[in-house]
Amino acid sequence: MAEQQDAIRTYGLGRRFGDLTAVDNLNLTVPRGTIFGFLGPNGSGKTTTIRLLLGLLEPTQGRAEVLGLDVATQADAIRARTGALLEHNGLYERLSAYDNLEFYGRIWHLPKPERQARIHALLDHMGLWERRDDRVATWSRGMRQKLAVARAMLHHPPLIILDEPTAGLDPVAAAALREDIASLVAREGTTVFLNTHNLAEAEKLCDAVGVIRYGRLLAVDSPAGLRTRRGSPQIEVVATGITPPVLDVLRARPEVHAVTLENGGRLALDVAPDTDTGALVSLMVAQGVQIEEVRRGASSLESVFLKLMAEAEGDGAAA
Repeated sequence: MAEQQDAIRTYGLGRRFGDLTAVDNLNLTVPRGTIFGFLGPNGSGKTTTIRLLLGLLEPTQGRAEVLGLDVATQADAIRARTGALLEHNGLYERLSAYDNLEFYGRIWHLPKPERQARIHALLDHMGLWERRDDRVATWSRGMRQKLAVARAMLHHPPLIILDEPTAGLDPVAAAALREDIASLVAREGTTVFLNTHNLAEAEKLCDAVGVIRYGRLLAVDSPAGLRTRRGSPQIEVVATGITPPVLDVLRARPEVHAVTLENGGRLALDVAPDTDTGALVSLMVAQGVQIEEVRRGASSLESVFLKLMAEAEGDGAAA
């Protein structure tokens, strides 16, 4: 019999809380060995989905399989084979980093030689080995999150589920944690289900993403595929002299769908497919803009995400 190829499969999965539908008819497939990003604003159903997949909540409709196991009847087996970092990191702050992992290694019944080698390997990979005897209470939030990921990976799970792992971290700590997660996954072949509303995080880490709003799955694709399939063409302009009146002139053009000005004079224009780039450049030059560079490409993931959110908002209002 061939090995189950998908880490997660859901079939019309749903969960209601009274009159509130938190997850609505979710059909999702996550292949093994991939990093899958589940994107949505707060309250969109991401955390409820995680709880359904771990068997911590019972579905009110549909079903799901995790690692080939049914969430309704085999939840204990799913949790035994899954690592999870949810809203609480599960660390004991009065213990040292090493003793935290030692404690969890004993819970997972890892033999002593394997347990010691695994703790050393994970702490070393995370850059925490030299601080292994420190009490966790003395650590920064970024270091604690790294240790929490190590805890989730300790028993070699084929699937780890991470719920907003970089929330509250400064940009440097978040980037370091993302890099650690990516390299660990590449080395061990683990599947990752990542809940996030951080679009930059999803774009850098994920092989595929799903976008959810009001409990409904709006789109699933690779980040590049979403930008190409669901986005508008984009013109990027690096320039000086971009004033508010220039932005107003551009927004008034019928072929320009959105205008975003970032720090450093980078202007992003979401435009219609047949837009004449030269005409827009000439218009800006006539307004006194000094153009340094012009590039044409696909929309950013942020633009696509906001477009999907706006469409979902409209559908929700219509309903």
